[in-house]
Amino acid sequence: MLNLSKIVTRPVIAALALATVSTVVVHAEDAKPADPKLANSLNANDKTAEQDDKLLKKDAAVKVDDGKYFDAEGHPTFHVTQDGKMLDWYTYSGYRRYHAECHVCHGPDGMGSTYAPALKDSLKHLSYEEFIGILAGGKQEVNAAEQKVMPAFGDNKNVMCYSDDLYVYLKARASGAIGRIRPSEHEGKPETAKKAEKECMGG
Repeated sequence: MLNLSKIVTRPVIAALALATVSTVVVHAEDAKPADPKLANSLNANDKTAEQDDKLLKKDAAVKVDDGKYFDAEGHPTFHVTQDGKMLDWYTYSGYRRYHAECHVCHGPDGMGSTYAPALKDSLKHLSYEEFIGILAGGKQEVNAAEQKVMPAFGDNKNVMCYSDDLYVYLKARASGAIGRIRPSEHEGKPETAKKAEKECMGG
């Protein structure tokens, strides 16, 4: 039997997630202006990174606000330095969260599996708003050959409280800013990240 509360709740949560997206974008407009220190310094020798110059340019950080980086459209983005060895906090957190919550279906490092797409490829074309919407509300693709169902995570705090982290990690993979690495160095956890996590998780 269908769980009516979930059917009603998930669209509402998805709508709230998208409302949060617009708030983030507006907030990004007030972030500090770009400076040369925001340029990525990547590992050119990492053959697993599959660097895409067009995406790297589009996703480049132009603003930073307390350790959170934003692209020219005001969406969260990655910041990789020290020849690919140092990640910003959110990309590092996204790597950890992805491998805790997502890799069972979508494969390690966003590489995909026999029953779920490679998110490192999906994030080449999905917008921030589309990503958050699918994460919160799920997605279903049905054709004569197969049926693919992405479950809704709108009521899963372990996913939704870290949606930006997941997004920037997968964007970094999509653009080739980082390869199939286990991050060892990262920037410190910003105070705003600590506060947001506490509020979202209800701690």
